[in-house]
Amino acid sequence: MSSNAAAPAATTNKITSEGVEDRFNELFHSSHVWIEQHWLQILIAIGVATGIYLILAAVKGWGSKLRDQAGDSTGWRTILGRTVAKTGNLFMILVAAKLVVGYADAPPAVDHTVTFLFTIFAVFQAAVWVRELVLGFIEKRTSADDYHGDAITSAMGIIRLFISFAVFAIALVVVLGNLGVNVTGLVAGLGVGGIAIGLAAQGIFADLIAALSIIFDKPFRKGDSIHYDGTSGSIEQIGLKSTRIRSFDGDQRIISNRNLLDKEISNNTRRDHRRQTFPIGVIYQTSPEVCSRIPAILQEIVEEHGATFVRAGFTGFGGSSLDFEVTFDNAGPDYAEFYEKRTVIGIGILKRFNDEGIEIAYPTQMTFTANAAGEAIDPYPASHPEQANDATANTIRGS
Repeated sequence: MSSNAAAPAATTNKITSEGVEDRFNELFHSSHVWIEQHWLQILIAIGVATGIYLILAAVKGWGSKLRDQAGDSTGWRTILGRTVAKTGNLFMILVAAKLVVGYADAPPAVDHTVTFLFTIFAVFQAAVWVRELVLGFIEKRTSADDYHGDAITSAMGIIRLFISFAVFAIALVVVLGNLGVNVTGLVAGLGVGGIAIGLAAQGIFADLIAALSIIFDKPFRKGDSIHYDGTSGSIEQIGLKSTRIRSFDGDQRIISNRNLLDKEISNNTRRDHRRQTFPIGVIYQTSPEVCSRIPAILQEIVEEHGATFVRAGFTGFGGSSLDFEVTFDNAGPDYAEFYEKRTVIGIGILKRFNDEGIEIAYPTQMTFTANAAGEAIDPYPASHPEQANDATANTIRGS
């Protein structure tokens, strides 16, 4: 009995060709009656709907014109114009129909049909707008010429695919949910599938995310000179998985984006100056008066050659010298210019010290000779006859 009773209910829930035909007949009959009874309201509603559609079409045309006239292809005006220009004609028609269907006192079948179609097209139209805005924002963030033709060319295709899949998947879930479909299983399936794909390709995704971080955060660009872990070189190419660096000795070094971002990177190209410190030692026989003039002399030499003087002064008593140092900056990141400036300043110091009679020290040792009593004696008495005679007399008296 229970199985027989349940059978008719199951039969009535099935979608059959006769049921669909009955629904269309009902919609056609109700629409015919509605038109006969409310023809004036329908004409007014059609006029209003036409006006709304024309306004929306004008806004879409304004967006297309704004997109084409903007000089900056990645500016906000261009992004806004491109987004507005992506408005679909069917969406505009359904917006107009949805706004006036209530005024015309449409029957429930017509009202439900318009609402059903409007919900579908509105959600997917919103997905299109979101996709264009997000892609426009990404293109604006990566609009530097340093990236064109490099990582961004490959990355944008993948980014566009990911964003399109994400926004339209969300749109599909929203549409099905509004239509009364239970989307719990669908959402759970998408979640499990996403986790499985993420675990299977976590290394690739980690490098891809690192590449996107390089593109968006811009710690360095193509052509920049960087230093990390004792390695120095110039960025040659930023890929989706790895970055290629041309070292100064000519080798091409390839490192994954994830490993590169985990390191402390010095970007030499973004220096506002380069600094050099010269240690200088003069002999201990240099007089205090001359030593007191050395910092001023060093400052004059640095400023004379166009560098920025930082400091100069005495630093300590060395094993073979009185130690001084001078520190100066050269504006800009250009290493070749800094190298040349360092050379001319070094030679200038040497020349000025020679002109001033200041001797630059080098490691030396002095040996003193003493007799058994600890008194200093001349190891070369032939060069000092008077000292030799005194030594001989002392020796005779001592005997």
